[in-house]
Amino acid sequence: MEPSLARYIWTHTKKQQVWILMIVLLSMIPYFISFDLPKLIVNGPIQGKGFEQPGATQAFMRLHYDLPLVGEVQFFSGFQLDRTQTLFALSVVFLLLVVINGLFKLYINTYKGRLGERMLRRIRFDLVDRVLRFPPIYFKRVKSAEVATMVKDEVEPLGGFIGDAFLQPVLLGGQALTAMLFIMVQNVWLGMIAGVIVVVQIVLIPRMRRRLIVLGRERQLTARALSGRVGEIVDGIGAVHVHDTSNYERADIAARLGLIFKIRFDLYQWKFMVKFLNNFLAQVTPFLFYMIGGYLVIQGRLDVGQLVAVISAYKDLPGPMKELIDWDQARQDVQVKYQQVVEQFTVEDLIAPTIGALTIDAPAPMTNPLSAINLSIADDGGAMLLDRISLQVKPGETVALVSTGTGGAEALAEAFARLSWPDSGKVASGADDLLELPEAVTGRRMSYASSDVFLFHASLRDNLLYGLKHAPFKPVSYDGSAADQHRWNMHEARRSGNPDIDINSDWIDYAAAGATGQQDLFEAVRRVLDAVVLSRDILDLGLRSSADLTRHTELASRIVELRTALRTRLEQEGLSGLVVPFEPGAYNKEASIGQNLLFGAAAGPDLADKALAGNPYFASVLREAGLDRILYEMGMEIAEQAIELFADLPPDHHFFQQLAFMSAEEIPAYESLLQRLKNRPYEAVSESDRAMIVTLSFAYIEPRHRFGLLSDELMSKIVAARNRFYENLPPELQNAIERYDPDKYIAAATVMDNVLFGRVGNNHPDAPDRIRSIVYDILDELGLYSELLDVGLDFNVGAGGRRLTAGQRQKLDVARALLKRPDFLILNRPLSALDQRVQDKVLRNVLEEARCDGHSPAIVWVVTNPAMGMMFDRVIVFDSGQLVEDGTHETLLAGKSIFKELLS
Repeated sequence: MEPSLARYIWTHTKKQQVWILMIVLLSMIPYFISFDLPKLIVNGPIQGKGFEQPGATQAFMRLHYDLPLVGEVQFFSGFQLDRTQTLFALSVVFLLLVVINGLFKLYINTYKGRLGERMLRRIRFDLVDRVLRFPPIYFKRVKSAEVATMVKDEVEPLGGFIGDAFLQPVLLGGQALTAMLFIMVQNVWLGMIAGVIVVVQIVLIPRMRRRLIVLGRERQLTARALSGRVGEIVDGIGAVHVHDTSNYERADIAARLGLIFKIRFDLYQWKFMVKFLNNFLAQVTPFLFYMIGGYLVIQGRLDVGQLVAVISAYKDLPGPMKELIDWDQARQDVQVKYQQVVEQFTVEDLIAPTIGALTIDAPAPMTNPLSAINLSIADDGGAMLLDRISLQVKPGETVALVSTGTGGAEALAEAFARLSWPDSGKVASGADDLLELPEAVTGRRMSYASSDVFLFHASLRDNLLYGLKHAPFKPVSYDGSAADQHRWNMHEARRSGNPDIDINSDWIDYAAAGATGQQDLFEAVRRVLDAVVLSRDILDLGLRSSADLTRHTELASRIVELRTALRTRLEQEGLSGLVVPFEPGAYNKEASIGQNLLFGAAAGPDLADKALAGNPYFASVLREAGLDRILYEMGMEIAEQAIELFADLPPDHHFFQQLAFMSAEEIPAYESLLQRLKNRPYEAVSESDRAMIVTLSFAYIEPRHRFGLLSDELMSKIVAARNRFYENLPPELQNAIERYDPDKYIAAATVMDNVLFGRVGNNHPDAPDRIRSIVYDILDELGLYSELLDVGLDFNVGAGGRRLTAGQRQKLDVARALLKRPDFLILNRPLSALDQRVQDKVLRNVLEEARCDGHSPAIVWVVTNPAMGMMFDRVIVFDSGQLVEDGTHETLLAGKSIFKELLS
């Protein structure tokens, strides 16, 4: 990267800088004239100079010049105005100059702001582009949070400075020189006074501010380190809790914050000291002007108009001078920041831009063998992971890589995937070095999956299709204002040095997945999900999710058919008691009191969960139905019994899984609340405390909790309150609740709740599994299996995929690698989180799926169990970084070998 910020700015903005500098120089003309106008107004119409005789007039806007050898030449005689008219005319001109100067400032500031934002966009893109081209080993040494902080925060001040880099010294210096020149023209002595003060400010203040730069750099480094440390805590939060080191982390953060506090406090002290001195010098000059200038007026050596004009001109001098000094500090500060960023983003062996160049056309298949030639790889500590090994994997061949405890197979898999670079030797595709091939070839014709899976914070679908998003294969067609906005976006991208690539285009390479478009891509997705045994997991997620009615219209339109089919199947199998359906005029004993009261799904926060009891309208319905006191007393009874039964149990006790009223963490709060409210009349209890107690009763289910608190009379009152609730539902809550309707799809409810339209009985422990199995069969029979799978693919996997289990993440990674049907499929212990039975099943399915449709890729699989080698054409064994055995499963078992020992 360019080490000098000024040169970097000039290289990319020289045309714009020249243009705005010309505008600045042009703005100096009305700026100078505006200084002279107060003198003309005071000396002329106000003091009456030139208007001594009654009815006297003066020429206004007369244009005349004394030319050498010619004498006076008059271009325009002007308008003859009396004293009052001249006052008004000069005042209007002064106002006009104010407007003109303001318009100049508006244009200049807007232009430089846009220029700065474009350059900030360029810098950020350049930094991220470099991150994408860093060698793999760099990411083992740097914290992701620090890189993100540098891109997001540390270059932010550069954007504000870039527009001022060349403009500000010319603008501010021009304004200051204009004011100084005007003062000097009016009176030399006053000009010298102003000049001395300015020189003192220019010399002294920057010297004092050097300390501020040092402190600012320390603040930036410590803040970056804090960001990295916080990122580590977030990434390693599991280890923190497992090892009880949260207080150690608190102490570490407190120490870091203390250091930052000290630096920032010193910074503030020094900054305000500099500010005090600067302000003092700025105020000393008017004092000298009043004293010395007033003396000169008294002596008759200076007129009042000149003194007023000088003071007015000086009023505009401290501002530019202060801002010029601030600019110099900002220049040094951002140069330090820029150099630090450059240091962090300047690394050796940066990947060439041509490697990642955008390519639309599909590359030719990789028909050459994949070879390791005298390949040596060492870790960061210098230990040899691979030591001068040579081997070849032919197209279509299946190879199992087996390691002893000291291994080497994983390093070879990473080298094949270009995630580890050779210390010596090379990995080649035919005669081509693999590291020199474009990513458009290796990223499309090769795939890699490992046990260390990273998923993006997006849906399952987005993560699964991520391996197909190579280029904008199909542009989007824009109309009307959208087309104008698109053209503007692309224009600004080019002006900012960003690629003009439309993220809204269709980036999916359907052909790579064996599909022709969106319509048949799902079939390819379903095949790979079945192959990695992930379909059932995604179906479960789909059942627990809400369907998007704009996309899953068929599922919504056939929900009544699904409900009927489920009822019929349960009756045929004698399992009618597994599900108690919702009936509009009846109480559902398997549902909670809150669910029976609402008889609907909350579509917003107003009536969801613990907010229900505190809702004013809902509370009024309970009062009118006579249920407020009853449910409060029930909540008190539940609190007493729950605390008596569970208060002494450890927080991780499995009984808490059955406690729907409160969590283990909430028990102390309820215990304190119960002691406070005991023996207190209902009327004396606050609304918030009532709501907290009543909330407990909403979770009560008699067949599950068996406290004997539900009577037939109470159930009838609850049903009556439900009807009253919907009869007078206020407009603001119309969209907050979606009432259960046996003939409609409930958009706010999950798919499973819609299919059941009831609650599973609590007396059947295996009921949920049996119900799910029956629902899956019915979905397949009705042709809705794929529709539900599509709902499940919309499930957001969370940060890093943490909403999925480790096994699900690994299976999804294998599915992603398999979906793009590569020529070489590299799998590095991809299913280590699964038990051996599932690993064997997935392995067989992957080998079969990879060879469907006549496609026959080479598969290199680092196996977790040597017994898996029997499914491959060839087995290669590594020991201490050396390739020790290479052959078929049968030949290695025939003789005495390390592989045979590993199997025993």
